[in-house]
Amino acid sequence: MKPFLFLFLLLNLVTFGIFGIDKLLARLNRNRISEKTLLALAIAGGSVGAIFAQKLFRHKTRKFQYRIWVILLSQFIIFEALWYFSPILFQSAKHLWIQ
Repeated sequence: MKPFLFLFLLLNLVTFGIFGIDKLLARLNRNRISEKTLLALAIAGGSVGAIFAQKLFRHKTRKFQYRIWVILLSQFIIFEALWYFSPILFQSAKHLWIQ
């Protein structure tokens, strides 16, 4: 498995879990996880996990809906570019390293 695919999956699982914890804290009237933290996790690569958590937990659907979809689209484009160009990038890096 390519390293960035593993990282992508891990970040999305963590983001999903953090959104779930925040929803639980909201129901218990306890101190919540800041919106900055939730958005930072989505920007860092967890936008898919954030969207699934929003749908499953019905959490942060009003404030985050537009932002998360823009982040997801951006990450998809970047991920696809990395996936497509990774053999070329690794070959170039290997060639530079050997010389």
